[in-house]
Amino acid sequence: VQLQASGGGLVQPGGSLGLSCTASGSFFSINGMGWYRQAPGKQRELAASITSGGTTNYADSVRGRFTISRDNAKNTVYLQSNSLKPEDTAVYYCNAQIKKTMFRSQGDYWGRGTQVTVSS
Repeated sequence: VQLQASGGGLVQPGGSLGLSCTASGSFFSINGMGWYRQAPGKQRELAASITSGGTTNYADSVRGRFTISRDNAKNTVYLQSNSLKPEDTAVYYCNAQIKKTMFRSQGDYWGRGTQVTVSS
């Protein structure tokens, strides 16, 4: 199982950026998916998550500015980030809880991370 993220880059304060992450390989089902971020010198933190049923959860710092969504048919999770601030600068990692077979418990899978830099 692999998670491939794309969409990072450099954006000016107040700008927008979209991230996507697709799971590939052999697996039975994907449960929760989410985006975490890690700024220099800080711990990795949850930015947003979404259940297989579409229930979302956001960190207070991004609520109202970021929108997480998923396309279950494409095994893809998206993060639309608006009104970006310099403090949103971080490496963004996608995460998915995946069951490889019907009878195995789910495991945590991570993408390699994509850099988002908010700077003028």
